[in-house]
Amino acid sequence: MTNSGKRVAWVTGGGSGIGESGAEFLAADGWIVVVSGRRKQELDRVVAKIVAKGGQAEAIALDVSNKDEVNKAAGAIVAKHGRIDLLVNSAGVNVPKRSWEDFDLDGWNKVVDINLNGVLYCMRAVLPIMRKQKDGSIINVASWAGRHVSKMTGPAYTTTKHAVLALTHSFNMDECVNGLRACCLSPGEVATPILKSRPVPPSAAEQAKMLQPEDCGRTIAFVASLPPRVCINEILISPTHNRGFIATPKSND
Repeated sequence: MTNSGKRVAWVTGGGSGIGESGAEFLAADGWIVVVSGRRKQELDRVVAKIVAKGGQAEAIALDVSNKDEVNKAAGAIVAKHGRIDLLVNSAGVNVPKRSWEDFDLDGWNKVVDINLNGVLYCMRAVLPIMRKQKDGSIINVASWAGRHVSKMTGPAYTTTKHAVLALTHSFNMDECVNGLRACCLSPGEVATPILKSRPVPPSAAEQAKMLQPEDCGRTIAFVASLPPRVCINEILISPTHNRGFIATPKSND
């Protein structure tokens, strides 16, 4: 930490959903937040909202599946702020065609490139500065599907989220000696825009019973607020009304 006490957080997938809410809660806690995503208009909206509430935020448009763009973004943050204290990997996608019956390799590659390779690219991009600082935290947003195999999420999404969990634990095994720590945040159903990519999107009534983005955003800020001696390796969080535990009509999958 610098003498000024400045804390810099980089949030991917920051233009909507969990990433947006995480950025808001972090900014409210005094973090300088850099939000990244593919849609600049969404990022600008999030930045304006944070600034209007007295927070500090800026935006860098990027595609996390492009490692050159990722490295350039990390370099720009370090060049401007001199450090990166927190990385929140929240960028993620799924595709409508997600069963063994109808999924295709283009859909598989898209999910893997963003949900897994993008996470790895961002972790590698922040690693040099965090090692130099001897301090740094990473929060990887995975999924309930990273712990429990589900037909609903499909093979590509389920596989990538399991891999993110393993990636997080392997990071802690190697980098704990450098004062670095990572948390795998695995939420159950969250009412975010990604639900629109389901073959049959859940109804408004069903979404109201799900986790909301602010539930995950508050959790991200909590993990980030803990002292460097604390590593929360993973968090498995779900709605109380967990549809995975309740028999639901197949049309709701």
